[in-house]
Amino acid sequence: MHGGNLVWAAQIAGCPASAILDFSASINPLGLPTSAVRAIQAGIPDLVAYPDPTYAQLRRALGAWHDISPDWILPGNGAAELLTWAGWELAQQEITYLLTPAFGDYRRALGAFKAQVRECLLGTSPDKFCPPIEGLSLPAVGAKTGLLLNNPHNPTGKLFTIKEILPYLEQFNLVVVDEAFMDFVPLSQQQSLIPFVAQYPNLVIVRSLTKFYSLPGLRLGYAISHPSRLQKWQELRDPWAVNSLAAQVAEAVIHDQKWEQQTRNWLLPAREQLYQGLQKIKGLHPLASHANFLLVGTSKTSSQLQYQLLEEQQILIRDCLSFPELGENYFRVAVRTQTDNQHLLQALASIF
Repeated sequence: MHGGNLVWAAQIAGCPASAILDFSASINPLGLPTSAVRAIQAGIPDLVAYPDPTYAQLRRALGAWHDISPDWILPGNGAAELLTWAGWELAQQEITYLLTPAFGDYRRALGAFKAQVRECLLGTSPDKFCPPIEGLSLPAVGAKTGLLLNNPHNPTGKLFTIKEILPYLEQFNLVVVDEAFMDFVPLSQQQSLIPFVAQYPNLVIVRSLTKFYSLPGLRLGYAISHPSRLQKWQELRDPWAVNSLAAQVAEAVIHDQKWEQQTRNWLLPAREQLYQGLQKIKGLHPLASHANFLLVGTSKTSSQLQYQLLEEQQILIRDCLSFPELGENYFRVAVRTQTDNQHLLQALASIF
C-alpha cells in the first residue's frame, strides 16, 4: 500500500536497508533541513511535558503562512490521521465518489467506517489518465454525497485547475481534497483551494509537511476546514495527536525559505532529466507529472522488474499492485538527485 518499505527491500536485495536506493517513496531527497535539526535539538528539553492539546502556537504559525485564521486549521499525526477523520465524515454521506486510481489509504479510511463508495476513473484520452473524470455525473444540488480526490493526483502526477474543481464544491455535500504534493508545484502554477475554505463550508483540505521537508518519520500534516468540523474531529480523536518535536519542527521549516528555494532548484531539472531518460528506453512510457514522482507504463511485469532491480542493483521502485486500475502494467518512481536518477536510468536501460 505504501512505498519506502526498506526492511522488506533489504531482505530481497540481500543488503542493509541503508544501502537501498529508494525510488518508491516520494520524499524530498535533499534530506533533513538544517532548520528541522535545530528545532529538534532545541525541543528535546520539552519532552518532559505534554504538548499543548490545542496546538495554538503551531496553528497560529500555519495560519500566518496561509493567511487564514488558526481556527480553520487542525494539525494531525501525518496526513493519514486526518484522512481517517475525513473518511469518517464521508461515510455519513449516502454515497462517496472516489477518483481512481487512488492512494490506498483512501480505501482504508473509507472502509474503516463502511462508506458507500462509487469509483470514478480518470479519463484515458487523449493521454492516459487525464481529465475528464469518467462516471462522475454531478449529483443534484443538496444531495448527500461526498467526493474525495487529490491534487496533484497520486499516482499520475496530474494537476487539476481550481476552475475544474470549483463546480464540484457547488454540487457535493462534502468535498475532501488531499493536497499532500501541492508544495512541489511551482508557486506560480499551484492550484490550491485554501483561499476558498471560508466560501465553502463543505470543503476539507488535507496537507502534508513530511514529503516536501523530508520528515516522514516525524509524522505531521494538517487539515484546513470550517472550525466547527475541525472541533468535532478534535473531540473524537486521541489526545496529543502531534508530538511536541513535530510541532516545533513544523514551525521552523515553514519559514525556511532557503530550503524551499533549494528544493525548487532541484526538482524541475531533475524531473525533466528522469522523464526524458525514461522516454528513451524502449518498453517504458512515463506520464508527464506536476509532482515529485513519475508514473511509468512498462512492457515488463512491474513486480518482476521491482525484484530484478533490487537483486541486481539494490534499487527499489514502487509497484502499482495497490492500484487495481494499474496493476502490473505500471510502476512509480520518485524524482531523486540527478546522480541517483542516472543510476536508475542506467539500470533500467540494461534490463530493457
